[in-house]
Amino acid sequence: MHSSAAPLAPRTPRRPRAVLAMKPDAAAAVLPPEALAALGEVCDLAPPPALDDFTTDRARAALADAEILVTGWGCPPIDEGVLAAAPKLRAVVHTAGSVRGLVTDACWARGIAVSSAAAANALPVAEYTLAMVLLSGKRVLERAREFRVTRERSNWLRLPDEVGNYHRTVGILSASLIGRRVIELLRPYDLRVLLHDPYVSAEEAAVLGVEPVGLAELFARSDVVSVHTPLLPTTRGLVSRELLTSMRPDATLINTARGAVVDQDALTDVLRGKRIRAVVDVTDPDPLPAGHPLWECENALITPHLAGSQGNEWRRLADLATGEVARWAAGDGFAHPVRPERLAFLA
Repeated sequence: MHSSAAPLAPRTPRRPRAVLAMKPDAAAAVLPPEALAALGEVCDLAPPPALDDFTTDRARAALADAEILVTGWGCPPIDEGVLAAAPKLRAVVHTAGSVRGLVTDACWARGIAVSSAAAANALPVAEYTLAMVLLSGKRVLERAREFRVTRERSNWLRLPDEVGNYHRTVGILSASLIGRRVIELLRPYDLRVLLHDPYVSAEEAAVLGVEPVGLAELFARSDVVSVHTPLLPTTRGLVSRELLTSMRPDATLINTARGAVVDQDALTDVLRGKRIRAVVDVTDPDPLPAGHPLWECENALITPHLAGSQGNEWRRLADLATGEVARWAAGDGFAHPVRPERLAFLA
């Protein structure tokens, strides 16, 4: 017997009401028109401009229907007052990395689902780190500076054995999202990779393809130490004077994490002694005051906090956020969730 009932129509994902919450210039950078159009395909997106003040009448009206907040740099804290104005809010999709400044305890208490684009932002930082590891091995920056002055090439046959990237030792401080991406990017090269992270077991280190070592051993053995530790009360000043002075002669410290993880006064003193070199994309404060002595250290490359997503790399953040909204709307959950129990270990 054949049923006369019509076949079921394919399930169409629900289009939840979404509201943008970030500084207008952040929204313009991360969500240009083509990115907004893509986001609008997977949700019922409230019209711009983005909210950067939750206390206005316009904000209260938008929050009343919001099921998802798509947040970014400059989003105000989502506190109890905001949640009271947003009774339907169930999810936050952050187009940047850390959610510490905006997701409050009240959000976790309500059970708000939170996603972050930290994984997308990790890639350009890891790419920057890889580039600096390889450039430091070839002594590119100082040799280019010398070449500009002398206009003559040095005798390649007389270069010391320390120059080059064959079997150099790279130490990774913390297997954070970025630290893990750096380890992944280093795999094709003839490098030894050490890792210090007290939360990584020997078995996990073996899977990562790194040698787990203590903090002191990491600094004493590495030709390059790359810092990827989040700034927490327990990590402030973690890279101490003792560790810096224990580094090999001509070793390089790379810091793309937070300036305060490193004892900056000690780093300045050690660099003045011209024993090691440093690549710092972050300082304390950030940026440095114009008269800070670190500026005068020729063996320090100081870049203006540019390792993270910039320019066309912002589209990667937007694409990840759009994918997360689509997953949530389809009932599949986030691919990049932020867990409250992990906050103590996150930047």
